[in-house]
Amino acid sequence: MNTPERRRRWWPRSVRARTALAVASTAAAILVAIGWWLHRDVYRQSTQIARDQAQAPLLALADQLREGKMPSRRSAVPYEVVATGRSTAVASGGGMDVFAPGSPHVLPAPPRLSKSTDTDSGWYYEQRTIRIPERRAEPAGRFDLGGDTYPVLSTDIWAGELSSAEAANLGVAPDATLRVHVVVLPHTTEAITDSVNFLLLRAGLVGLVLISAVTYFTVRIALRPVEAIRAATASVTPGDPRERVSVPATGHEIAALATTINTTLQRLDDAAAQQRRFIADAAHELRSPLTTLLASLEVALAYPERTDWPTAVTTAARQTRRLQTLAEDLLLLARLDARAPTADHGPVDLAALVCQLTERYERPPDRPVTFTTDATGPAYVHGRPDDYERLLRNLFDNAIRHAASHVQVTVRNQDQQVVLSVHDDGPGVPAENAERVFERFVRLDDARSRDRGGTGLGLPIARELAHHHQGTLVLVPSDTGACFRLRIPHAPPPVRERTTSPAP
Repeated sequence: MNTPERRRRWWPRSVRARTALAVASTAAAILVAIGWWLHRDVYRQSTQIARDQAQAPLLALADQLREGKMPSRRSAVPYEVVATGRSTAVASGGGMDVFAPGSPHVLPAPPRLSKSTDTDSGWYYEQRTIRIPERRAEPAGRFDLGGDTYPVLSTDIWAGELSSAEAANLGVAPDATLRVHVVVLPHTTEAITDSVNFLLLRAGLVGLVLISAVTYFTVRIALRPVEAIRAATASVTPGDPRERVSVPATGHEIAALATTINTTLQRLDDAAAQQRRFIADAAHELRSPLTTLLASLEVALAYPERTDWPTAVTTAARQTRRLQTLAEDLLLLARLDARAPTADHGPVDLAALVCQLTERYERPPDRPVTFTTDATGPAYVHGRPDDYERLLRNLFDNAIRHAASHVQVTVRNQDQQVVLSVHDDGPGVPAENAERVFERFVRLDDARSRDRGGTGLGLPIARELAHHHQGTLVLVPSDTGACFRLRIPHAPPPVRERTTSPAP
């Protein structure tokens, strides 16, 4: 049974061998087609040459008969002279004279003629099937004509051109018609064809071997850079991720492959470095509240009689809440980085969600900050309400943390998108830091104070949530303060709203 395992066992695994085998198979098919065409053409040309060479003996035999001479039995080509009114051949030779005496002629007799024929145009070509009856022992060196089909050249002679003595010498009636048949022997044609076939076979085999060898070594040489790339890639280890493969100076596909591998290795190196920085920053952020919490508890345990327990418990609770918030942020980032699929939820009205959050949002006790919401109508988007609430809270927290007195929130439907802008009247963000604010654990100089609750994960989480919902979040230039703009693909309104809408 031709199973896949058996095919894999016999099919070469090397790319060099597979390529050489494929090229050799293709070349073999092409050579077979060319050989078949050459065989047919050589056979046709050889047959035509043999027919042309048989014309001279035919005309010579016709001239002898017109002179009343009986042709010799010794001939280089098989021939037979037949006449009307005779059941036996007038003359035969060259292999046609092997029949027993009195045997009927093999080739057909001609119809009667009433006038002479033109010697130059009286011969013609016919295809006949020659079937030889019982014969006596054939002389050595004669060609066996039994039972095959051969080309035959024929010409007709009217006995009225001959004298009575000449006709009597030939054994025909004075008004009979003689026909000279010359059989075109195929042995020369077949010998030439066989020689050509043998030469083509040898040349084809030698050509296949050379093509396979050249293909094998050419592919081997071409794959040397690939082997070097494989060896260099295999040497890349976590301890030395900066190893790169050498790019050939040829500029072909191998160079493009090396460039792509180097780019991939660079991305992996950058991702690993970013992960290491993230782990270090997360450990640093976790260490600060843990240190404060541990120090507070150790002091309280060391001096229980002098400890203000309500203050110590309040500090511990505040640091614990900070640890809880940080852990939740890290878990959310891990889920977003994993690109975990979320269930398809119905449309969420982002404008209504903004209004609800701004109404019950806690303002900072140390300074008055007002919210202004501008929404022209419902703005539906796909996703989970919890994700959008988390995204908006992060944007609102960042705006309140830096705002002097006012935060403006705008929601618009624009070009099949919902555009939300959060604009505060704070000091703003320099243009060179427009992307750094979205890096994890990044705090600019005016936000380094941890007592204001910043961990450096709010804006990164907001951007990841926007990307998770096929949207974007960017910091746009503004004359005053900072303006963050969120774009989310628009979703159709719920079915109940579309069915209850008044008819026009």
